[in-house]
Amino acid sequence: MSHHLVLGAGPVGRATATLLASQGHDVLLAHRSGTGADLPGVRRVALDAADARALTDAATGAAVIYNCMNPGSYTTWERDWPPLQTAMLAAAESTGAVLAIVSNLYMYGLQGTGDVITPESPTNGTDHKGLLRNRMDQEALKAHQDGRIQAVVVRASDYVGAGIGANSMGTRLVAGASKGKRAVFFGNPDLPHSWTDVEDVASTVVAAAADPQAHGRVWFAATNPPRSQRELLTEVLDAVGKPMVAVSTIPGAVLTLSALLMPFMREVKGVSHQFTGPWVIDSAQTERELAVAPTPWAEVLHRTATGNG
Repeated sequence: MSHHLVLGAGPVGRATATLLASQGHDVLLAHRSGTGADLPGVRRVALDAADARALTDAATGAAVIYNCMNPGSYTTWERDWPPLQTAMLAAAESTGAVLAIVSNLYMYGLQGTGDVITPESPTNGTDHKGLLRNRMDQEALKAHQDGRIQAVVVRASDYVGAGIGANSMGTRLVAGASKGKRAVFFGNPDLPHSWTDVEDVASTVVAAAADPQAHGRVWFAATNPPRSQRELLTEVLDAVGKPMVAVSTIPGAVLTLSALLMPFMREVKGVSHQFTGPWVIDSAQTERELAVAPTPWAEVLHRTATGNG
């Protein structure tokens, strides 16, 4: 048994803490309020992770620090992420804990028909959120290469699974559609798209953190074969015996106008290329080298339906 510090109590943080506790580890789940539903075998603590001294104190004795955080508003990422990054690097260097980072795919650009994204694909996205997260990932990997810390990065596609609600393109329509409401899609609802279950993110980051041979690299979370937005919603509803609902799409011109008027929609438009082109990732390397396979799709569908309806 070893001590692990999980930062962030969202779906991925909770899944990671729960998995570690089930493996018999001592787990401390940290976020600003320190509150939330009890998780078996998991202790909670209120912590400002941007406070390097407080974070270092909490991480002392930990084998791994897991960055499962995600600042609440895209519009404040440039303000919120840098002090968190500085504190995490300092804590990892001071304590010797592995820094295991849960990242995203925003740094990859528009994909063409037949394209598949791998960890080695060029990070050619232009949106500020992707540029920022890629800089953070590379900064941590550079610190690893320089021998200052041990670090590993796990990137995942849009989340599915339980407890995500409206915070993912894969689950935002589930609650309404479960009540028979029309589904309004972004982009082209019939393009192939990869969806990553939050529990598979947890399984991948825990396995990568535990394997010294995995450190210093970018990995993709274990992910099932792609489904279009329409296929995903149809299958989620079918998993609980409900029919598919009427659908429509947001015209590109409407999204552009909304982006001019509303900061949140401007942030959505910045990564809309994920839904105007195919968005398919290949996690075969994770399955082959880390021995982490995605959860069977039927199980993913069921917990997406029951955990977000």
